[in-house]
Amino acid sequence: MTQTLHVQIKSADRSDLEEHLKAIDTGEDVDPSEPTLSIENLETFGRVFRSTNLELLKAIVEHEPGSIRELARLVDRNPPEVLENVNELADYGLVELEEDGRAKRPVVWYDEIDADIPLTTESRQERKANA
Repeated sequence: MTQTLHVQIKSADRSDLEEHLKAIDTGEDVDPSEPTLSIENLETFGRVFRSTNLELLKAIVEHEPGSIRELARLVDRNPPEVLENVNELADYGLVELEEDGRAKRPVVWYDEIDADIPLTTESRQERKANA
């Protein structure tokens, strides 16, 4: 079954996503609706989802590396750079870092990202309501 993370551009309230992830971790029954991550603006969205970060997410999903060093080998990059990118992704809740002895294992719970990117500052519904 595909696990999808929905991403939207609006004020960054991550409380719903964090609560949803905690409920999954504790084995609670969760609302079947997909969790949503809000990114503040298009500029931040572009930085978080740049090609190097997407490459890391794809490698984590496909190969389930046991450490940052292993992930760096998979994408043929330097471990300190990969760690910096993974920490950024973790700050947004896109990657979890699980302690595995001395190593930190990057984990992603989803295998697909669905993004809502508005091309205007207000939605169509808001424009109709204001008309």
